[in-house]
Amino acid sequence: MSPSIATPRLWTKVQVKASLPQRGSDSHKGSYGTALLIAGTKEMPGAALLAGLGTMRSGVGKLVIATEAQAMAMIVQRLPEATYLQNGLQQIAEKQVTVDSYRAAAIGPGTNPDALMEDAIEVLLGSGLPVILDAGALSKRTYPDREAPIILTPHPAEFSRITGVEVETLQENRVQYAKVWAKKLGVAIVLKGQKTIVAFPDGEVWANPTGNSALAKGGTGDTLTGMMLGMLCCHTDWKHAVLNAVHLHGACADEWTKHRSPHTLLAHELTNLLPGVWAGFEA
Repeated sequence: MSPSIATPRLWTKVQVKASLPQRGSDSHKGSYGTALLIAGTKEMPGAALLAGLGTMRSGVGKLVIATEAQAMAMIVQRLPEATYLQNGLQQIAEKQVTVDSYRAAAIGPGTNPDALMEDAIEVLLGSGLPVILDAGALSKRTYPDREAPIILTPHPAEFSRITGVEVETLQENRVQYAKVWAKKLGVAIVLKGQKTIVAFPDGEVWANPTGNSALAKGGTGDTLTGMMLGMLCCHTDWKHAVLNAVHLHGACADEWTKHRSPHTLLAHELTNLLPGVWAGFEA
C-alpha cells in the first residue's frame, strides 16, 4: 500500500541567506576542519575529482582524498590543493589508519559496492563523524543508532535498490517515501531529482526549489556530495549544511541556463559557477 501524501516545505533563498556560515576574519584552515573523501577508482577517477572540487569550493579548511594510486595520479594535477591517502579505501577498511581527526566524511563516488566498501563504511559509522553515503556506498543495510548524522544521497534507482520500492511507485509519491524511509533507517535522505527532497530522521521534510534539467548528466551528483561534505565542515547546524548544499547546487545550474543551453553543462562547471552564486546569497 502506498504511503499517504505528504507536503514538504520549500528551503528557499531566504533560509539559505539566513543560515550560511560567516567566515571569521581571524579564522584559519583549522577553523573549518579537515574532510575525508573516499572516492574513485582507476576506472572512475573523475568522480573523486568532481567530489573533491565540490568539497574544496564549499568552505572546508583541508581535504584528504582517499583513492587508488592510479586515480590519485590522474587527479592531483587538477586538484593540487587536496592531500591524498593512497589506496585509502583499503587502508580505512583494514583499520591501518584512523579517521578520528576528520570533521566529516563522504564515501562512495566512483566506487564499487563490495566487501571492502562495507568494511570501510562500518569503520566510518563506528566513528563520531557525520557521514555521507553516495553511489557505491548505497546498499541495502541497517544503520546504528549514533549521535552524528548519516546522510544518504540516492537517485531514484539507488533509492529503489536500498529500499525495495519500485522506481515507478517511488516517483508517484517521492516526498512520503523519503520521509518514511528516513525515519525507518534513522538517516537523512537526499532524494535527487526534480525538486530534490531532503528528509530527516525526525520527520522534517524539505523540497528544493532550485535546479533544472541541466543536472541530468553524469558527475553532477558527485559534485553535490562534495559540496555537502565541505558545508558540513563549516556549518554549525548539519541540517543547514545539507539543505544549503542542495540549494546552491541547483542554483548553479539555474545560473548556467540563464545564458546557455541545459544540454551543455558539464559537472565540473558547477563548481566554477559556485563562487559567484554563493556570493549572491551573501549580498
